Amino acid sequence: MEQQDLNKRLILALVLSFFVFVGYGYLFPPQQAVENTKQVANGTTTTTQHLAPTPAKQLSSSSSISAPVTSQQVVNAPVVTSNIVSLVEVTSSTFKMNIDEFGRIARFELLENKYRDEDGNNLQILGPDKVKPLEIRFSDVQLNNEAFKIPYTNSGSAIVDVSSGAQTITLVQKLSSLSVTKKITIKPNGSYSIDVSTSSPAPYFMTPGHRPMADDSMYMLVRGALIKGNDDIVTTIEDGDAEGHEKVNNAKIVSAFDRYVASLFHSFDKGMDVSILKGTEGDPLIFIEGSQNLHLGGYIGPKDHEVLKSINPELTDAIEFGWFTFLSRPFYKVLLWIQNIVDNWGWTIILFTLLVKLILFPLSYKGMMSMQKLKDLAPKMKDLKEKHKGDSAKLNAQMMEMYKKNGANPMGGCLPMLLQIPVFFALYRVLLNAEELQGAVWIPGWIDNLAIADPYYVLPVLMGLSMWFQQKITPNNFTDPMQEKIFQWFPVIMALMFIIMPFPSGLVLYWVVNNIFTIGQQYIINKAYSKHKAAAVATHKKTKD
Repeated sequence: MEQQDLNKRLILALVLSFFVFVGYGYLFPPQQAVENTKQVANGTTTTTQHLAPTPAKQLSSSSSISAPVTSQQVVNAPVVTSNIVSLVEVTSSTFKMNIDEFGRIARFELLENKYRDEDGNNLQILGPDKVKPLEIRFSDVQLNNEAFKIPYTNSGSAIVDVSSGAQTITLVQKLSSLSVTKKITIKPNGSYSIDVSTSSPAPYFMTPGHRPMADDSMYMLVRGALIKGNDDIVTTIEDGDAEGHEKVNNAKIVSAFDRYVASLFHSFDKGMDVSILKGTEGDPLIFIEGSQNLHLGGYIGPKDHEVLKSINPELTDAIEFGWFTFLSRPFYKVLLWIQNIVDNWGWTIILFTLLVKLILFPLSYKGMMSMQKLKDLAPKMKDLKEKHKGDSAKLNAQMMEMYKKNGANPMGGCLPMLLQIPVFFALYRVLLNAEELQGAVWIPGWIDNLAIADPYYVLPVLMGLSMWFQQKITPNNFTDPMQEKIFQWFPVIMALMFIIMPFPSGLVLYWVVNNIFTIGQQYIINKAYSKHKAAAVATHKKTKD
């Protein structure tokens, strides 16, 4: 296949991949996401069945997802989860938490300005009708029914302020055959420890709750459950993909997570035996097998890298980027490193883009120079096609000889283009999911929040213009009029798409800066190639004379 044809197909593949990867999730959002958003907005209530998982100890000690097991799940009494009776209200400078009469975190409200909606309301991250963090379910049906009827009691204050330091809340539930004690020590940053004790042995499970529902974006985001095993392998089960029989033993971290926030447990010493139940619409529900004396660490709130790192560096593995995590996570760490130096996320994105361009420049230089040479050889290749019609073997031999004679590599332009695809998608995931972009200001009065769209549409327009100008100075030799029209209209289509769909301005900034640096690269290559051609002509003339 000729180089220019291959390049065109690669570019078309990139374009189609972009629309599928980025646009599809917005244009055709999952029905579940739409319904969840409506329920949160309207505060509707539903009655949910409480299923107790089967004990994970029945399986092997492997920390990977195990094969299905045949055991009866206990269906327990339904309970309306939206009618909240608050036992304790916990406040700090950054959040407000309500613990209800069944010892669960029933509400969690973020108080920082950057999390407020357009109407100035604080962000509530827990769905009103979803399973709540710290809910306990007993395997015994009768005991479990009783546990959802008899409330806990709180012997301490009903209002607890943790702004200046950790505070401990003690809750007690007295059932007919045993009593349950929960001691929750909550810190100012949203981390906590929980100690559960029962007066006599009784199999039970505790959950970090249904994943938070703090974001109603229609992008193709990763949401669901995350489990880090004792072998350090991280497994994610996305919403809609739960089968209901997944079990992991000795896990270090379990997290129910949304785009920017998470509710998680961790146990780095003893580990946790984890069961996954299948919720409505296939959502994964995480349950930890309890014991007569259970101790776990926990956290609820934004997936801020520095906050998670301060609790335990391993908790930063709970920041998940989906398919491209293997590449996104190193990008994310480099971005954090640059941010610590410049202290402005807009300039961080610009400097990171420059860094990527500099690293890939040697390959880009070779590829662009090869494309320039191939452009000059296009008329000769056309003549060869006419001359050797019907004889593909001879045509290929003649073309390869011409490539060799002129120092042109027919595959030279492919590698830089292929490298751009995973780089773009990995960075797309980072800029779409990095909590640090929430409320991050680049230029005050214009871009005051890199996590939301440019309010004046300047960046999308600049992106379209830079793409158009980049096309103008980049060599091409289209032979198919339809392909040429597609590429001529592509900048307009992309600009309109980014205007219609509210892409985060941080992502659009990356694209604009990437285009500008590519234009600069192209000018350098064009100038270098002009000198190369002039030198070649002079050498040829001198040899001829």
